[in-house]
Amino acid sequence: MGKIGLIAGNGMFPILFARAAKQKGLEVIAIAHEGETLPELAQCVDSISWIKVGQLGKLISIFKEQGVRDVLMAGGIKKTRLFGNTLPDLRGMALLARMIHKKDDSLLRAVAEDLESEGIMVRESTMYLDNLLAPLGTLTKKKPSKDELRDIEFGWQMAKAIGKLDIGQTVVVKDQAVLAVEAIEGTDEAIRRGGSLCGKGAVVVKVCKPNQDLRFDLPAIGRGTIQTMMEVKAVCLAVEAGKTIIFEQDEVVREAERAGIAIIALQDQP
Repeated sequence: MGKIGLIAGNGMFPILFARAAKQKGLEVIAIAHEGETLPELAQCVDSISWIKVGQLGKLISIFKEQGVRDVLMAGGIKKTRLFGNTLPDLRGMALLARMIHKKDDSLLRAVAEDLESEGIMVRESTMYLDNLLAPLGTLTKKKPSKDELRDIEFGWQMAKAIGKLDIGQTVVVKDQAVLAVEAIEGTDEAIRRGGSLCGKGAVVVKVCKPNQDLRFDLPAIGRGTIQTMMEVKAVCLAVEAGKTIIFEQDEVVREAERAGIAIIALQDQP
């Protein structure tokens, strides 16, 4: 594989992948989304083309013109763009028209199927970036308390349940009560909403969906996650080991320790 296509969303993920792929000697052909992808990505790839969210036909045409046979998706797209903020082309409109519902995995699988129907294979999003996955165990010096561990066990079950329904990946809990469930608003807004309801002491649980397609939409956290938890005085973050991306892990742990937040990564329900 001498060439890899990058379908770039927001955040640092596309940049980190591009750098890792370049270190492996690959030519990186990126397609970036206006209003989402960081412009700095242009400095890390061999070629970059900008499209609007929903321009699926244009995306496929660019990759075929560039001779790209393998691609991956890195970085998210704000789901609220589904409501009045997209300008899909004919192929994008046709895909949306075929959709019975617009759940995350259903949309992404439909896009992947469209790409693969054109001979463009979609690869796992963590290709060359296994080092970003959360290691098993407590990552901070501070460990979750017994009460927090009970909330993690409860929240884990709830998060897996909403994940099975493809609603979201995150729940916010306290005293074994659900304060917020992540939906289209995203993790940070769910944390703000849930944390504001209990004053302080919220526990955040973010897990991989059951039967998660590893090609896209793996759970991810970063410094912004911790900063949002600090805003609402949340005390503990639990994620799924080996299936959650942690951006800038050392900085995330340091930020959490300064704020008195415990971070733990578990392989299965505690």
